[in-house]
Formats: sequence, structure tokens, C-alpha cells
Amino acid sequence: MSDWKQFTREPRIAYFSMEIGFSAEIPTYSGGLGILAGDTIKSAADLKLPMVAVTLVSRHGYFLQTIDAKGRQKEAPASWDPGMFMALLPVKTLVTIEGRDVMVQSWLYRVKSPTGGEIPALFLDTDIPGNLEEDRHITDHLYGGDLSNRLKQEIVLGIGGARILDALGFTIKKFHMNEGHASFLTLELLDRTRHPVEDTWDERASWDTRRVMDQCVFTTHTPVPSGHDRFPYELVKKVLGEPVPLSLIQELAGKDNLNMTMLALNLSGYVNGVAKKHGEISQNLFPGFEIHAITNGVHTFTWASPYFVNLFDDYIPGWAHEPELLVRVDNIPDEEIWDAHCGAKAYLFHYIEETTGTKLDPDILTIGFARRSATYKRGDLIFSDLKRLLKIGKGKLQLIFGGKAHPHDEPGKEIIQRIIKKTGQLKGKIKVVYLQNYNMEVAYRLVPGVDLWLNNPIRPLEASGTSGMKAALNGVPNFSVLDGWWIEGHIEGITGWSIGPPATETSVDDNHAAEDLEDLYDKLEKVIIPLYYNDRTGWIRVMKNAIGKNAYYFNTHVMMRRYVTEAYIR
Repeated sequence: MSDWKQFTREPRIAYFSMEIGFSAEIPTYSGGLGILAGDTIKSAADLKLPMVAVTLVSRHGYFLQTIDAKGRQKEAPASWDPGMFMALLPVKTLVTIEGRDVMVQSWLYRVKSPTGGEIPALFLDTDIPGNLEEDRHITDHLYGGDLSNRLKQEIVLGIGGARILDALGFTIKKFHMNEGHASFLTLELLDRTRHPVEDTWDERASWDTRRVMDQCVFTTHTPVPSGHDRFPYELVKKVLGEPVPLSLIQELAGKDNLNMTMLALNLSGYVNGVAKKHGEISQNLFPGFEIHAITNGVHTFTWASPYFVNLFDDYIPGWAHEPELLVRVDNIPDEEIWDAHCGAKAYLFHYIEETTGTKLDPDILTIGFARRSATYKRGDLIFSDLKRLLKIGKGKLQLIFGGKAHPHDEPGKEIIQRIIKKTGQLKGKIKVVYLQNYNMEVAYRLVPGVDLWLNNPIRPLEASGTSGMKAALNGVPNFSVLDGWWIEGHIEGITGWSIGPPATETSVDDNHAAEDLEDLYDKLEKVIIPLYYNDRTGWIRVMKNAIGKNAYYFNTHVMMRRYVTEAYIR
């Protein structure tokens, strides 16, 4: 199979991400990071940008989630066959793991756009005859295994990815690391700059860090120190060895532990956070580095429900390729906006009845909350005062939840259990549904089908958040804590509503839980519920503003144009 060579005819930007979500059929993503990566590459194809994506094949996916009667999450492999969707390329490369050679191969997936653009995506794979049995399983599970296996996966992604690009004949202008998982590619690039002293490899060799920095772009997504991958040097020496001298690695990645984020920061010429606020938080977290901000987006054609696709096609021709045209949403009659929304709502409710047996009322204000189940996202916050919630919402509210907890995140699993428990306590008063195995397919139904999108993380831990952008695209207003992208997209009562005080904090120590909860209940009772039931015209105005003032800007087309002009062309 030699037709990958068409992609090697011009220099490209290499986009490295541990996870990429293109579709539910290819379960190589766990959540927002992977979905963002997939949307990024889709927009690159639409815009005909010269890029190539590099990720891991994750043959058994992240996991399939089921929830038992007591609300406990159960995990099973999400196995899939890469041969059904992509072509195995004939070129292999080697990486060194624990002192032995491990072969790495790649699968080619073509991301095609209606514009004629096409981006190659390489899925790296170690399941090759000839590799040791344990090495064949390195790329099986996304984020699977222990710390040693995570280190091996990141060696395959960073070093193996850089080498496979070289072996396939790609010329790379810039290497873009989407989060720190791929940071080892900087060590591979650094090794290529080595100028030995008298042809020997030793501590006196010259290493051109400036040349590596000129080639690298780094996007950080994690606003807290605990979220950055760290490996003890004892493990690093055993598994990675010394692709460059250990003393140099310690200088670049931290003295006590190898910090993947620090390694990327020290060897990237351009670094950015994923929202303006996140850029500020990251600057405080890593003083001494210049950290820019490019706010995330979503791929509009992927995430618009079929009802809004048809509506936009009728009234805003060209919107899918030029999402900024959505600013013209006022051209669409109110009743057609509402009809499209009712179609999306019916589509969701039919799915819920089919999969859970629960029949929801289409006339009742329906709130959606779906994202990774982690403690800082506070998925069960709305249930903190059941008496107050019942007073506000009995007969007036329905709630739909979704999201997976990491298999090792017991507190995250407990949040799911608490939500399921509250569902039972509210039975017959407020309907609550928890959708199992939240993925791209479920999100495509859920996000456009609710009336209001809820988000209430602990500030400032939401680096960006893209689920609310998907909601806005479909005319679903956001009701969210002022964090991440919502600080930029929020106009109170115009595009949606805020929860809690203004975003003034610079660290996680400034927590406003009591204030957030009171504001959540207060606005639901006095502003949102009355508007929904008593002023349909006013509600549709907010829906239109969500599209025309949020979706027109918070999309990956706008985002990618910024990466090109600010990060890639320097």
C-alpha cells in the first residue's frame, strides 16, 4: 500500500495527541481532549491545512461503561478492529523500551472533508509478531495499566511517532503536542541535533535546544499541578534509558521527577493554554514561561443536530465551512428555531425511552449535564438540597446526566452513585435519567436535545470546556460557572446565565461552593424557569444569541486559523 506517499509531497504540521475522537465507531478517546483533537483535524481538512495527526491505536478503546442497580460503574473493553476503518502501512520503526527493541507500525486513517481537503491520521500500534507478548499489549488500552505502562505508551507516542513520520518520508515543519503525553518527541528531536565531541556520545556533546524549540508547539490543557504526568527517574532509567544524558533530561524536565509538561515547556517555542483564563492560570502555575491563549472550539458540522443542519442550510448557506456566518441567525424565524429544537428534543427522548424505558415529557424544561465524572466537575451539585430542588422544580424540571469516571477514580465513581441514589429519592417528583456509556454517539443526541446545558466545576479547574460550545451551536443556552470558555462567551441573560461570582480567582484554593449552589437555585427559580414557561419569545431570543454570539466564534475553524497565524507561522 503506497498511496500514503501522496501525503509526503509537501511539508506538514504534525499534530500529536494520546487520544483522538473521530467517531464513536473508533473508540480511541476518553473525553474532551480526544474530541477536541478529532474536531481539530476535521477543521484542518475543511481548511485544507497541510497536517498529519499521530495517536495510539488503543485496540480495546477506553472502556464500555455499564451502571448497575446500585449506581456502581462497571468497565469492559471497547474492542474494535482497526482494519475495518484504516489501512496498515508497510513501514515499521523501532523504539527502545527496557533496553530492548520494540517494533511500532501505523495504521492510516483518512480524514476527508466535503471541501476536498484530506488529512492523514496515523494510529501507532505495537501488536506485531516478533515483539514480546507484553510489548504487543502496550497500545491496547487508552490510559490503561500502571505507571510503567503509561510511560511505555508515551515513549511509543512521542519517540515512535517522530520516527514513524521519518520512516514514512514525511517532512515536518512543526510538531504540535496536544498535552504533555507526546513530550518525548522533543528528546528524539534533541538527539537529532547532537554534535558529538570526537565522534563520541558523552556528556560533553553539544545539544541544540534552540533548534528543537523552533520546531515545537505545546498546548497545555491542565490547570492544576496534579494533572501533569510525572515519572520517577528510577522508572525512567529502567524503561526509557537515556536517549540523551539523564543530567540533560533532569535539567529540562525537573530534578526530582520527570515532568512531561515541564519537558514540553522547556523545548517548545510556542506554548498556549486553551482559554484566556486558562492561559493566566497556566502562567501562574509555570512562572518564567511565556504562555499564550487560544480558546478551544468545536467542529460545527460534526456537532450540529440534523434538525439545525437543515435549518442552517436553508437560511445561512455556507455556514458549515464558514461558521462565522452563524452571526446571521436572526434571519431564521423564531418558530423555525423552536421547531428544530423540538425535533432534536424528540430525537433524544425517543432514544432515552428506547434505552432506559423512561418516558420524558417534551413540555418540561430539561437540563443536561454530561462530561467526565471527576470530583472537580461536581456532577451532583444540583442535588445538594433536595428540599429546595423539589420546591423549585417539581413538575417543572427534568434532568439528564451522562459521563464516565476513570476506572481508578473511586471518588468520581461515587459521584455517579450519588446521582443514581438521588434519582430514586426524587422518583415520582422530578425525573432524572443517567445515560450509560456516554460517547460521541450519545452526545450527538443528548447535547442538542436538552433545553439548558448545566456546568458547575470548581473554579478555576475547567481549562476550557467544549460541551457548552456544542450546546450553543444547537441553540441550547449555557447555565455555567464562570470558568474556561464561558468567561468569554457569557453575556448574562443574553447568551445564557452564570453560576456564582465573577472569575477573579487565580488558584483552586478560592472555592465558592455555597455561593455557587445558592446562585444556581436562585436563578433557576426566579429567572430561568419563569422565562422558559412564561416568555417563549424571550427564551428563543436567548437560543438565537447562543448561536449568533457564541457558536459563530467558538469553533475549530476560528481556532485553527489562530494556530496557523500565531503558532505555526513563526
